[in-house]
Amino acid sequence: GYLINCGATRRSVIDGRVWLPDGNFISAGTSKSLTVPGLVPTLSTVRSFPLENKNLRRKFCYVVRVYRGARYLIRTTYYYGGVNGLDFDSPPVFDQIVDGTFWSVVNTTEDYGKGLSSYYEGVFEAKGNTMSVCVASNTYTVSDPFISSLKMLILGDSIYNTTKFDSHALHLVARHSFGHNGSIIRYPDDQFDRYWQPYEENVSVTASKKIPAVSGFWNIPPSKVFETALSTAQLESMELRWPPFSLPNSTYYIALYFADNSDSMSSNSRVIDMHINDVRYYSNLVLSSEGAAVFATRWPLGGLTKITLSPAANSNGSPLINAGEIFDVLRLGGRTHTRDVIALEELKNSLRNPPLDWNGDPCLPRDYTWTGVKCSEGERTRVISLNLTGMGLLGSLSPSIANLTALNGIWLSNNSLSGVIPDLSSLKLLEILHLQDNQLTGEIPSSLGEMKSLRELGYAHMLDISAGLGYFKKKLRVGA
Repeated sequence: GYLINCGATRRSVIDGRVWLPDGNFISAGTSKSLTVPGLVPTLSTVRSFPLENKNLRRKFCYVVRVYRGARYLIRTTYYYGGVNGLDFDSPPVFDQIVDGTFWSVVNTTEDYGKGLSSYYEGVFEAKGNTMSVCVASNTYTVSDPFISSLKMLILGDSIYNTTKFDSHALHLVARHSFGHNGSIIRYPDDQFDRYWQPYEENVSVTASKKIPAVSGFWNIPPSKVFETALSTAQLESMELRWPPFSLPNSTYYIALYFADNSDSMSSNSRVIDMHINDVRYYSNLVLSSEGAAVFATRWPLGGLTKITLSPAANSNGSPLINAGEIFDVLRLGGRTHTRDVIALEELKNSLRNPPLDWNGDPCLPRDYTWTGVKCSEGERTRVISLNLTGMGLLGSLSPSIANLTALNGIWLSNNSLSGVIPDLSSLKLLEILHLQDNQLTGEIPSSLGEMKSLRELGYAHMLDISAGLGYFKKKLRVGA
């Protein structure tokens, strides 16, 4: 995987791991250093994305090479540090996106008010050879979005593998080690660098005398979460308000982890029943020192959540719990047709100054299409028009534009494009082509005259038209 220190200009080694500068992963934004004293290295720099001309609804993407089909834990971290100046004392609020899927709103205001950084974590499967992780300006605030660090770490094949990652992803809501009251449990205690927060409710904590082997444990939680547990002193029910905040109405993945922490009771003597908001979650779970994980892949929740652990009728021991995770189950937003993505990437590479937001998925999410790109509706997303008029583009017109076979309109006038017009005869749906006021050379391709759908051509001040125009002058509406 990758550890990316956003805004940094050189590699660094932190806690024995190499963090990379972000210049090879993103082409937009500005590196800035924070002046807040005492920051850890990964928070002391940020990449900021200035909102030129209030360019809201624009995304700025880190594009990272990945293994197709691998499952990645993605963690973004944000610490504002007043980077946008005195006029913006509060952090901006914006969106974050993975490929074509809206991930979450980034709102770090509450944490920043407490002097804390904020992090967001999700689990996504790589659908291609690259993945894009984007911050995206929205209409929540008009302050420049930013990012402090980005982690993309490969998970084991067995982790969360009951989720259908071909159509869904997971967004972390909460992960707690219930009996733990120290610092966050993380790498190297957790081999996948998940963060297990201490649980701060005032409940009884017991130390464990036996810690299960976690190598074969479902989702492989770190053994450290089993060093302590929440329990009751008596043979009575235990209630947890967890997560400790209200949830939006959605469908959630819930995993709870248990291990009997005693060595005095006989085998199979601690048996518990579980309810979530008074709905049965699991009955007659026999706890042993080997441990158990109980999970639900699609559980509807909304508002405050109450987990009740009760001794079963045949139990001789009080209930206990060691850890829990809860994720919002996200439906993937889809992907632009691969052929169109490749064609646009090649077109981008032929330009010396492509639009800054030409990274990530060109069409999705729908509110964040690339500048000048219009896409079709429906499940099979295609690029149907390009309008980059007056963008000051430099470079040539890549032949790959002819692979955008769903195009019905191309507007590229009033730029500084050079070279020749490529063969566009494969664009059977093309109706409008405007290339005037560029520095293109050569003849207008005669193949344009054979395109049955083409009805409008803008050519003035474009190139030497004397040889090519005769093929279709009578057929088209031509001119500036």
